[in-house]
Amino acid sequence: MSIARIKKNDTVVVIAGADKGKTGKVLSVSPKKGTALVEGLHLVKKTIRRTEQTPQGGIVEREAPIQLSNLMPYDADAKRGSRISCTTSGETKVRTLKTSGKALD
Repeated sequence: MSIARIKKNDTVVVIAGADKGKTGKVLSVSPKKGTALVEGLHLVKKTIRRTEQTPQGGIVEREAPIQLSNLMPYDADAKRGSRISCTTSGETKVRTLKTSGKALD
């Protein structure tokens, strides 16, 4: 059983791209595509058609997927990104931050 490096509700920092250095909360992860949606990051403008649910229509800003390779888990204690190590605690695997040793799960 492999353990995911980044999961939903993790706080991550962007390490490459236009939003480099910004942090946000992961809304969803798509492991097959290797992407994640991060709250407030990588915003794109999308046009919305007029419907009964959205009578206004118009242009809306939405989060677009970011490659997982451009994200790194954020360590609040060290105030920077951190790599992940997988340690076993009894029968369960736990993700721990390498900078502070704090467990994420």
